[in-house]
Amino acid sequence: MTKKFLLIGGIVILFIGVAVAAVLFLLPYNSTQPTSVDDTGSTQTGIQEVVNANNKFAFDLYSEFNKTEKGNIFYSPYSISAALAMTYEGAKGQTANEMKSIFHFPENNVLRPNFAAIYNEINKKDKSYKLSTGNALWAQKDYPFLEDYISRVEKYYGGKAVNLDFAEESEKSRQTINNWVEDQTNNKIKDLIPAGTLDEMTRLVLTNAIYFKGKWMEKFDEKDTRDENFRISKNNSVKVPMMRQNDEFNYTENDKLQILKMPYSGEKLSMLIFLPKDDDIESLENSITTEKLSEWKEDLKEQKVKVYIPKFKFKTKYLMSENLEAMGMPTAFGGAADFSGMTGKMDLAISQVIHQAFIKVNEEGTEAAAATAVGVEGSEIPMHKIPSFRADHPFIFLIQDKSTGNILFMGRVVDPTK
Repeated sequence: MTKKFLLIGGIVILFIGVAVAAVLFLLPYNSTQPTSVDDTGSTQTGIQEVVNANNKFAFDLYSEFNKTEKGNIFYSPYSISAALAMTYEGAKGQTANEMKSIFHFPENNVLRPNFAAIYNEINKKDKSYKLSTGNALWAQKDYPFLEDYISRVEKYYGGKAVNLDFAEESEKSRQTINNWVEDQTNNKIKDLIPAGTLDEMTRLVLTNAIYFKGKWMEKFDEKDTRDENFRISKNNSVKVPMMRQNDEFNYTENDKLQILKMPYSGEKLSMLIFLPKDDDIESLENSITTEKLSEWKEDLKEQKVKVYIPKFKFKTKYLMSENLEAMGMPTAFGGAADFSGMTGKMDLAISQVIHQAFIKVNEEGTEAAAATAVGVEGSEIPMHKIPSFRADHPFIFLIQDKSTGNILFMGRVVDPTK
């Protein structure tokens, strides 16, 4: 039997060449009604294990992207991990071992309840910012999926199942899934699944979406924003609108690096910006790890800082199959793939993984979204010793949960105008 694909995109969407036995829901929840999942048995230690796994994968993937991507980078490691965690639930043997290794997943008895606890925390209501995530399964009608697999994905990941007809109505099915993704991401991730991706061989699409919109704790004043040069390389610059403010921030620096932490309203989430000195972004990329992140964060101290940050807005889309194979999970994409935990048979393989993301940073704050589909195919002298943080050359940034340290989004700005 020809094996078909899993897809991944900026929110999280998985396409698996399988289908759900009997799907119980006409449509999954909308973005204003995220389901809660079973986090019974979760612990702070277990949550930290899952967070550490996600963060290790975040930096591993950055290193992989950096081999081929020369411009801006932006992605949601959480979204990709969530999509592949649902896929991992159906993997067996070498396929499962490779997936567990590159995503650093703990044992299932730790992964499931604690992934669920993180999911529930993200979807908590009454926040001073918008942050939500959602999962869904889209299955070929009448295809014999194992009931145990379907129930596990819904119980721990909130992936409710919906029957579609990929064989006879592939375009309509594609539009249905894409519409759900758009709703989950406030219309920021559009056309995640390209035309022609779904066909009569498609059996299952797993989707995860994540959306964030938050205001800075200390907003920038628009009247202070003015065009300045941003060095995209040592010999080339572009004009960008540079935001500026002079306030108290958590900040540290060493001989090679400046680090600034900018909290969002509510102070639960923050953006960390890593600005290399001497424009040496390559040295920073070679040294940044989860261990270094923890070390640098301990050095942050609240102090007066003159901050200059460019406004930027861009989208990214990655075809990730080759990246994931290179990182250590080739078996899932070939004839030896074992996803028998989904159907009871070795009849599925991943054909493609797509990740799509969006980021907008301005005076008010930040808006970010992502989806994943896995288919089964200028300079001022500081006065009074006030440090100046002038992000007028390439830098790395991430958006992180304060209490757990979970990295929700990560990226690199090389050219804010792109």
